[in-house]
Amino acid sequence: MNEESGMGEFGLIEWIRRRAAGGVDGLALGIGDDCAVVDFQGAQVLVTADMLMDGRHFRLAEDGPEAVGRKAMGVNLSDVAAMAGVPRFAVVAVALPRGAAVEVAKGLHEGMRRMADRFGVSLIGGDTNAWDGPLVISVTLMGTATEHGVRKRSDAKVGDAIFVTGPLGGSFFRGRHLRPEPRVVEALALADAVPLHAMIDLSDGLSSDLGHILEESGGLGAVLDASVVPIHADAHAHSLADGVSPIVHALNDGEDFELCFTAPPDAADALSATPPDGVRLHRIGVIVESPGLLLRGTDGRTTPIEARGFDHMKGPSPR
Repeated sequence: MNEESGMGEFGLIEWIRRRAAGGVDGLALGIGDDCAVVDFQGAQVLVTADMLMDGRHFRLAEDGPEAVGRKAMGVNLSDVAAMAGVPRFAVVAVALPRGAAVEVAKGLHEGMRRMADRFGVSLIGGDTNAWDGPLVISVTLMGTATEHGVRKRSDAKVGDAIFVTGPLGGSFFRGRHLRPEPRVVEALALADAVPLHAMIDLSDGLSSDLGHILEESGGLGAVLDASVVPIHADAHAHSLADGVSPIVHALNDGEDFELCFTAPPDAADALSATPPDGVRLHRIGVIVESPGLLLRGTDGRTTPIEARGFDHMKGPSPR
């Protein structure tokens, strides 16, 4: 196997990133974060895109087109939330299964529209095709930054506290991955409350997504406290079914679409004491200088955490 064939999704993204044009006029932030950021007529415009495929991210025959539409819009909204931005406009491209193209398209639109309406997003265009293959849908979402600017993955500092906004794990076990709840409102409230540092949404799993923060922030490390990592009830149920520890599910399952962010100690203490209204917070660890991700048990001993979140280039569908 050559190097390229075994690099995985994130290795491929880095390969593309190294070859991307640099110094593009108006480009404030390029490949490597949840959104690109473009300076346009005095405003910072956020741009993100996600493609979902039948058999990989959903099963159309079981889940139905409305659920697929909701998820397709929701995962993009979550990317804008990760930057503490305001979602505004969406364009959608679909490859519809030919035999049921109109029915599927109407269901997709209903699911997307309901999610878009909740967050003030206008559907403004796209492209529609039909073919003999499975459903593929790609949403491109545009948003704007607030006066606080965007939150990037690359701004974590040594000593920062690490937070997540909700319980993790087991999202595929009971279909929660189809019902993302983008933390747009929560992200804006947090940015209004304190000076946040780095932020990301948890789509691939805490171990992988926090790893992106550490890598993009210059190769830092983190220590997580196992006793305070919030574990979703679905992870406990999944553990009973497959024998895998609930904490392992919480670290690796992905598609929770909660926020993971870091904040300096003073701001972290203020958030812990008085979180913004309606925002759930769990303080789960600290950023350290030594590279690597560690899990600390109740006995104080630490063990390395291997990033085992979802990678599109490796392994089967998680469903």
